[in-house]
Amino acid sequence: MADNRIELLDSDITTLTVEAIVNAANNSLLGGGGVDGAIHRAAGSELLTECRSLRGCATGQAKITGGYQLLAKHVIHTVGPIWKGGRDNEAEFLASCYKRCFELAVENKIKTMAFPAISTGIYGFPKQEAAAIAIREARAALTANPELEKIIMVCFNHETRQAYETALKYNVR
Repeated sequence: MADNRIELLDSDITTLTVEAIVNAANNSLLGGGGVDGAIHRAAGSELLTECRSLRGCATGQAKITGGYQLLAKHVIHTVGPIWKGGRDNEAEFLASCYKRCFELAVENKIKTMAFPAISTGIYGFPKQEAAAIAIREARAALTANPELEKIIMVCFNHETRQAYETALKYNVR
């Protein structure tokens, strides 16, 4: 079963020993607030230099870079949607973020990866709905790609943790 390869962790994503961490980036990929800024600060200036060469990223897409001063070898940058009440295909864009991250992981032979709660911070996506999408897409990726060994969902607060616990318990494919 895929769920034994999904772990919830209350931690700082920049300190994890995994092959890739996912960055909830903005379209520029040049750093920002929240987890994006924390990853850029922890990785060092080389990450910003590489991100400049990528010329941004569209919402729902993802791009991969080196991890530089992070413990993770790679950073997968994905741009989640800004919540507009659910009327602007936000759920589809968020699902696409996860799908693209998993595709890049498989293409780059990444076996362990950690995700923040994409779009649930300043972008305002409801945590419960976002967690359900994240768990659904993680389960699908683990089923389709047995080479993926571990997916960590990093919870930045109690409310986020509860949303993921509920999604794991009740979200069936």
